[in-house]
Amino acid sequence: MRRIFLRTLAASGLLVAGVAPAASAASPLGQVTPGDWPTYHLDNTRDGDQTKLDPLTTLSIDWTSTLDGAVYGQPLLVGGRVFAATENDTVYAINRATGAVIWSTHLGSPEPDSDLPCGDIDPLGITGTMVYDPATNRLFAVAEKLGGSHTLVGINATTGAVEVQASVDPPLGTAADHQQRGALTLLGGRVYIPYGGLYGDCGNYIGQVVSVATDGTGLTSYAVPTSREAGIWGTAGGVVNGTNLLFTVGNGASDAAGDPYDGSDSVIELSPALQRLDYYAPTDWATQNAGDADLGSMSPALVGGYVYADGKEGVGYVLNPSQLGGIGGQVAELNNNCEAFGASAVAGNTIYLPCAEGPQAVTVAADGTPTVLWKSTLPAEGSPTVGGGAVWWVNYFAGELYALDPATGAAKAQIYLGGPTPNFVSPTLSGDQVFVGTDTGVAAVAGA
Repeated sequence: MRRIFLRTLAASGLLVAGVAPAASAASPLGQVTPGDWPTYHLDNTRDGDQTKLDPLTTLSIDWTSTLDGAVYGQPLLVGGRVFAATENDTVYAINRATGAVIWSTHLGSPEPDSDLPCGDIDPLGITGTMVYDPATNRLFAVAEKLGGSHTLVGINATTGAVEVQASVDPPLGTAADHQQRGALTLLGGRVYIPYGGLYGDCGNYIGQVVSVATDGTGLTSYAVPTSREAGIWGTAGGVVNGTNLLFTVGNGASDAAGDPYDGSDSVIELSPALQRLDYYAPTDWATQNAGDADLGSMSPALVGGYVYADGKEGVGYVLNPSQLGGIGGQVAELNNNCEAFGASAVAGNTIYLPCAEGPQAVTVAADGTPTVLWKSTLPAEGSPTVGGGAVWWVNYFAGELYALDPATGAAKAQIYLGGPTPNFVSPTLSGDQVFVGTDTGVAAVAGA
């Protein structure tokens, strides 16, 4: 093993570590051990850095598991089981070794696109990545159901039985106009659920974060102080820094010179009680709002002792995590022409960015200075993860998985997954396997 240690996430109850040797005996459910992937990008820092992945060999398709809908959320891996949720509102447990379905739990009828004012996922069911809680041995997912309601379910990971159900509709606006796309975050015995809008920014929605205890009680919420929009939809969901949560916020209603600032186009820090503690917004926030060029398209990242944010304008911002800076208070910025969508991966002081123009790597120096390490023209637009001497990226239009050299961006290997994958899809890494959600289920790749 290159590294064996447990990283304790403050007050979360999640113990996460580097991965054990490939395909080792499955750990029991009810705990998280080396080799598991219990939340989006491995742990609550969302760095996606799997520090013990077998060295890259020849990639091959291990198995494909056809499910009842598209898998937008990142597959989770606990105790030798792959857990996936579909847009048909069904959660699956899959045998890691064979791809066979162990159990499936259907939660209701998803919302058809024809019933929504806009959007591009049809039907709309479970979109945000689930989270596993070892304290209760439950998988938590948010299912959008017919009528536009949002329900948090806690499912027994061993049996598939539904043990918790709670309405988690955002308190402000019209529930059906909100999309739950960001990953769920488990922190201090509570589940944090971000909300944005539908593709097209239509309807009566406001960016919000809702939280409930793992028994479904005690709902609290935060809403961006704007009259409309300002979605919180970055696929990584809440990024935990210490005991607080970081989110990026999209374009809001204030979009003209002289408009009062409305909390949009920002990086925000929320307490566990969902009080806003700090924020950052670019000086030209109103212009970015007017041009739909906001920061909300990529979740924030922790890299080199700083917070890094990049959105649709093509500018990266380095922020001081202890004082985000308010309006225009960044430590440094980088005009790197990266329109970023989804979530980044981080290894050391290097961040791997999900740019629409192609993969990009940026280093952040001790003084906060960002520098482009490399840019790639490969058509890999998914959200990357790191492990086994490679950065793993998916070209979701073509359904191809790439392993890139972390130092240069050159392709070391690639493989066709059998069909297209959802937008912003991100690979799950463990042992000698990569698991990817597809438009029809989950694909497992060997040789990682």
